[in-house]
Amino acid sequence: MKALEVNELTKSFRSNFLFRNIDVLRSVNINVEEGSIYGFLGPNGAGKTTTIKCILGLIFPDSGSINVFGKPVESFSYRNKIGFLPESPYYYDYLTARETLRFSGRLFSIPGKEVEKRSDEILKLVGLNGKENIKLKKFSKGMLQRIGLAQALINDPHLVILDEPFTGLDPMGRKELRDIIIALKAEGRTVFFSSHILQDMEMIVDDVGIIVKGRISKEGKLRELVGETVKYHEITVLGLEEHILKEKGYDYTGIGKKIMIKLEDRANLNDAFKFIEKSGGECISVSRISRTLEDIFIQEIEK
Repeated sequence: MKALEVNELTKSFRSNFLFRNIDVLRSVNINVEEGSIYGFLGPNGAGKTTTIKCILGLIFPDSGSINVFGKPVESFSYRNKIGFLPESPYYYDYLTARETLRFSGRLFSIPGKEVEKRSDEILKLVGLNGKENIKLKKFSKGMLQRIGLAQALINDPHLVILDEPFTGLDPMGRKELRDIIIALKAEGRTVFFSSHILQDMEMIVDDVGIIVKGRISKEGKLRELVGETVKYHEITVLGLEEHILKEKGYDYTGIGKKIMIKLEDRANLNDAFKFIEKSGGECISVSRISRTLEDIFIQEIEK
């Protein structure tokens, strides 16, 4: 079953300065499998946040359809199954973490005892257990991201939507957030998130969609997209002098005693092995370097 289906979504906004409509979304199609992690990326102004707002029912598209777990977005019944963390959330900083979750729970009409039970579980999941009675005004940026994620989970959602969740986090905070997203998937939840930090996205997503100028330019399983093309092969060798490689015209880099030879044409591998052996070198490894998500992203933008 599809957790999220977006079909031919279009949206435009009226420009008071230009006195005309500006097309923001142009026939956007997105398919998110239930129980998967879906990465939604694109440059600034491509339409990521507008798409998310349409999915949440915060704004209405000009045309197209959106289904969440088989139900149309116009149906309010689906909203209890969604948790949302906006890019720039606002918090009542005089509340504690636990009070914030109580407040969020009341918005979903969750009974008090269940809210307390859920709060204990979620605070532990996001790493805020022991800090539940600290006021939010004393929280760091990373801790605020954690409480934001916690409030997005208070209603026990099946679909979790995160808009730029890694923004402002240090490397440790990003690693911990990745672990939380993976844990959500292990619980059977579906996670849909946008991010500019492609390295983090590449580590955890199952599927990816790239939006450029309001259109989905690329969508598919990450392992298939990055595995479509081999960028080059890299041979690591010992015992070769750099001047020998220069004379041969190889593209190489040296790190200590190791030298990495870069070959873009696979057909030249055998010739390289013979040359290394003849020159008294030792081949210690051969690596197949595939495209990264960043390579794919840049390629789509430059089209």
